[in-house]
Amino acid sequence: MITRRSALALAAGLAVLGTAVGPAAAQNFERTVRIIVPYAPGGTSDTLARIIAPKLSEAIGQTVVVENKPGAAGNIGADAVAKADPDAHTLLLADVGSIATAPGLFSDLSYDPLKDLAPVGMIMFVPYVLAVNKDLPVTNAAELVDYAKANPGKLAVANSGIGGVNHITAVAMAKDLGIQWKTVPYRGGSAATQAVVSGESKVIINGATATLPFVANGQLRGIAVTGKDRIASAPDIPTFTEAKLPSADVGSWQGLLTTAGSPPALVDRLNQALGEILKQPEVAERIAQQGGRVVAGPPADLGSWLATNTAAWGKVIADAGIKGE
Repeated sequence: MITRRSALALAAGLAVLGTAVGPAAAQNFERTVRIIVPYAPGGTSDTLARIIAPKLSEAIGQTVVVENKPGAAGNIGADAVAKADPDAHTLLLADVGSIATAPGLFSDLSYDPLKDLAPVGMIMFVPYVLAVNKDLPVTNAAELVDYAKANPGKLAVANSGIGGVNHITAVAMAKDLGIQWKTVPYRGGSAATQAVVSGESKVIINGATATLPFVANGQLRGIAVTGKDRIASAPDIPTFTEAKLPSADVGSWQGLLTTAGSPPALVDRLNQALGEILKQPEVAERIAQQGGRVVAGPPADLGSWLATNTAAWGKVIADAGIKGE
């Protein structure tokens, strides 16, 4: 028989248990977590996602799968995350530079990157590599510029999609250098790289992670790299500054985001897990081998970066008259 005193004691006990279990439960992942990569397999973001996914799975105690949703300069995948349930179980791993350029490029953008996506954390910076097909008769930046001037409109520069930072960079470079070349969009960095390897296009400006392996095996010729320093794994390739090229500071900034409105406790847990993963020597080494460097920090840092770069790229896009399609 349950007395009034025992009932009160049971109620008090359940209240204490609820207080202890409630917040902890709120920080748990309850089902498979998806990492959406908004580009085709084989590019920088895809490579990075597949390094991180199994380690994130261990950290949060749930299966983590990588799902490619390419198209529209990354906007199809980004839109899928923006419209997912706000529970931090759907993540976006992308070149956040392309996320920042989207509002300036597309007047009919179906999501607002600053309102519909919640930052989890920056992951790494990868410099761009300017490379050419091995049969193009140029060996350095000066020869490439001379060739472009002597053959206006004939050089095709591959990019990972209209509106991507590498596309905008190619347009801005042509304007600054006084040359004419045509830009050709592909479904992701991997497809763009393969197009230059095959000779379908002749030039590429793309993330080092996806591009350097083809330089190393002789299928592409490296001309220059962005960033302040040469890449340790490709020390013979000069920086843009050394090669007297514009756009020296651009590159691929890889970050992780989720759906806006997701529980802050889960976002913080993802950020903490990501930070620990990026501290692992084997992860940092794999990133370095691919020409990148770890850039970790709290969600607020990525949020600030996105806001600043969305405004800055918007001005570049407007000044260059670039329109997304």
